Amino acid sequence: MMLLWVIVLVLVIGVVLGAFKKQGNQKERTPIKGKRILTMNEQPTFLRLKEALPDHIVLAQVAFSAFMTAKGYSTRSLFNRKIADFVVLDQHFNIVAIVELDDSSHKGNEAQDANRDALIAEAGYEVIRYKRTPDIQQIKQDFLKLAS
Repeated sequence: MMLLWVIVLVLVIGVVLGAFKKQGNQKERTPIKGKRILTMNEQPTFLRLKEALPDHIVLAQVAFSAFMTAKGYSTRSLFNRKIADFVVLDQHFNIVAIVELDDSSHKGNEAQDANRDALIAEAGYEVIRYKRTPDIQQIKQDFLKLAS
């Protein structure tokens, strides 16, 4: 009889602890808020790219998975949550280059940026990096180098 009470007590404790654990793991839903697509640093770069490259299409905040793919989750997981600042297309919607703005938020992340560049290069694309919003002449010069 004593053994039966011990078993019942252990089961009751298990159920109570399980209920507390479930309550603790339930994440409270937080409100969803809108945000800007481009940061204050990215906005002038976007406008400058459009002005310097009027015969091109400039896309902003493009998921890597929109312009690269691979078989197998382990390989796709290398890029499936990464975003390119800008993707520049020609009039036939072919990618000309990926443009990244390395503002102050990139300091100390040089290794991560190099890894991103390697993924983009493996997919067959060029990366152009700017530390600040480039002037129109610089953009034209950089894209002229790609064309030759």
